[in-house]
Amino acid sequence: MAEALETVISQSTECPVCLSTFTDPKILSCSHTFCKGCLDNLLECLGNCQIRCPVCRAVTQVPHQDVGRLQVNLALKSLIDDMKGHPQICTNCQSNDKPHADVYCQDCGKYLCTSCLNVHSQWGDFIGHDVVAMSEISSGNVSVTRYRKCRKHSKEDEDYFCSTCRRFTCFRCGMMDHKDEGHQVIEGAVYEDKHMKNIEDLKSKVDKKQSCYQKYIDFIDEQKKSVDNAKKRCTSDINKAYDDAVRQLTEKRESLLREVKETTEGVEKELKSMKTSAQKHIHRLTTIADMVTKRTKIPLDMDTLATHDTLCEELREVIDQKDPDYEQPKKSGMKGIRVKFERNVGVKELGLGKIVKIVEKNVALPTNKVSDEKDISLRTNKIVKKVALPNKGRMAAMVSTPDGRMAVGCSTGGISIISSDGKLQQTVMRDVKFRGVGFLSDGRCVVIDTSNNIRLYTPEYTKLNIMFETLSRDEGGFSDLTVDDQIYVSYWKDKKIQVFSTAGGQAIREIPCNGYVSQQTTSYHGFLITSSYDTIRLIDKQGAVQHELTEPGSDLYAAVSQGNTILTAKMKHYEGLLSIDEYTNEFTHVRNLVTDYEIEKSGTYWCYLQQYRSGEIAFCTRDRLYILL
Repeated sequence: MAEALETVISQSTECPVCLSTFTDPKILSCSHTFCKGCLDNLLECLGNCQIRCPVCRAVTQVPHQDVGRLQVNLALKSLIDDMKGHPQICTNCQSNDKPHADVYCQDCGKYLCTSCLNVHSQWGDFIGHDVVAMSEISSGNVSVTRYRKCRKHSKEDEDYFCSTCRRFTCFRCGMMDHKDEGHQVIEGAVYEDKHMKNIEDLKSKVDKKQSCYQKYIDFIDEQKKSVDNAKKRCTSDINKAYDDAVRQLTEKRESLLREVKETTEGVEKELKSMKTSAQKHIHRLTTIADMVTKRTKIPLDMDTLATHDTLCEELREVIDQKDPDYEQPKKSGMKGIRVKFERNVGVKELGLGKIVKIVEKNVALPTNKVSDEKDISLRTNKIVKKVALPNKGRMAAMVSTPDGRMAVGCSTGGISIISSDGKLQQTVMRDVKFRGVGFLSDGRCVVIDTSNNIRLYTPEYTKLNIMFETLSRDEGGFSDLTVDDQIYVSYWKDKKIQVFSTAGGQAIREIPCNGYVSQQTTSYHGFLITSSYDTIRLIDKQGAVQHELTEPGSDLYAAVSQGNTILTAKMKHYEGLLSIDEYTNEFTHVRNLVTDYEIEKSGTYWCYLQQYRSGEIAFCTRDRLYILL
């Protein structure tokens, strides 16, 4: 009985996966136990956080994919530790005080002490048995052949196997418990032989499959090497092309700079000569005047009177000279001003651009017609370029781009990018119906559409996944947009301005418009400029009006100049007359730029005023863009 119990215990301490004594036994949720290392392998094979029990196929969730977090089978671990602490005893001795085993007989399946081994060696039938020393077993050099003992009949070996029940059985149990129809009982040796052949077959297939995948991996490595070689070739070609392009661009830049210098150097000399001449005239005038006007005594003697008369006569000659002729430096200046660099934007070939000279055409214009070519307004002396917009009557927004061009937004979709010489160079964001547009300092584009939704785009006009909570069209009415380091949205119906962070979300604060409608809003050095019909206001970020300008009977539009002054466009829509003026930040008039310039009547009062970085003034109606140089 003790021997049977020992056999059962020995079998119970074996892991069903590795068939070795449990190492760090872990319990699955189905109560089956396996070595931690075996479970690690199973988890790695599945590649997720679940283990399917090899015995019952129940699924166990592994916390954080760490088998070490599973419960330890403490009872089994304690039993194994106890077994390791007690040496194997002889299973052949009949006495109660059994000595330690020194060998193990693989054929008998028994542990033998030295005395039993001597007897065992003298028996003729046992002479050829395979006897293994215990030291060999404990070192792991030799694995022992275990004999399965029947739990019902302790004297009987389980040397038969029932294929139906999938279990080993002894001869007596096979005759009693597995005699029913359908049970297939075969010799254990036959089953083991078949099982080993099946394992060898699987191993052969595994080897073939491994070889197959290894060839696949080798093929991938070859492809990767080819790709890497291609990358190196392309990188080398790109770097070479870049170096050549840099060299060509450097040479082109130097050539363009020389051309500009040669073109403007003569003008600068002319202007410098005129300035020197004028300065000499001032010096002569001042010197003589000082000698005449600073005298405190009346000249009495003849020499003194003669000197005084001569000086007064010279002073009168200087005073009687004609006033300076502004036309001469103006003409010289125009020769330099008309020198312009035209950048290659949107063209495929590599190059910076070219130097062009704007040529005036002294063309008399009909009273109610503007030429489609560059011309001189007889009233304004301004060179004008008129550009027909792609979507007639649909202009909804206009702003200068970071690279110095002009972006015109359309309410039916798309932004048209127009150069300072009036060329349409590209159209982007065709799916967006614009109401307002602005550019942040980092080049990102901010848009508000006709539904009052704010969208944020990269400098390459790729939409970013940033959401803003604005007022709907029903709540806020029409809207407009301007930006600095924040985003400002003005609402006509709600008469207020919401301020948003570029990170998105809700408005961080609101600016009241105090009863007026801000149709257009422009950011201006810590302040905002609001345009409302015939009035322009400069307000602070709390909504307090600092200065205002009113022109009854006209619609006013505002823009910030390149010199940080305020440009205003005064539009008399019924007459189709445009005037443009320049003001300080306190709305003190600086100068008039355009007076009653005739433009085509557009049938709508929605217009925009902006200035190109290169100095040209852009005034846009719903139909056309006018560029004034």
